[in-house]
Amino acid sequence: MGAGQSKTSEDGDKVFYSETPIQFSEEVVHQLTDHISTTEPTRERQTSIDSHVRSRIQAELARLREEEQLVKVEIEQALEKENLDKEREMAGEETGTAEGVTGSLKSSTSLLGDLEDVRQKVERFHKRKDLEESPLLREKGEAVVLCYQSNPTTPLDCWRAVGEFKAAVSKVEQNYVDSLR
Repeated sequence: MGAGQSKTSEDGDKVFYSETPIQFSEEVVHQLTDHISTTEPTRERQTSIDSHVRSRIQAELARLREEEQLVKVEIEQALEKENLDKEREMAGEETGTAEGVTGSLKSSTSLLGDLEDVRQKVERFHKRKDLEESPLLREKGEAVVLCYQSNPTTPLDCWRAVGEFKAAVSKVEQNYVDSLR
């Protein structure tokens, strides 16, 4: 009894036959075919995927912010060290031995020389500013503008005013070059 059903075939596979037919409701078949035909995950699955992706992004952002903060700290330390080195270098190589203390300080004569250089640069700056605001140059420029406004159809009549303006500009340029010496 039943010995025929449990016999193996030549290749070792067992085959079982069911006497009762298996039937599925149309609702189950439609649900299974809908899941196979759609490539989009279900709403619950999509929510789960989205929350997982968000958490990974937040973790990566936190890691990058920490790394950025470390880089900032390293840069600040390097800049501070570089500034200290420059300050020491600017302080000069002279060592003072007053009262047994040795240090890297610039002498007062060196500082006075630097102060005089700065004073001369400031004076040259003020001279250049005065040259730029020269009343003669401003007057000649306004004369050219007035000439062009009064002769809109014949601008060539303003050749004399333009020549005077060019001469004034040339004089200001020469004074500027002289101030740089």
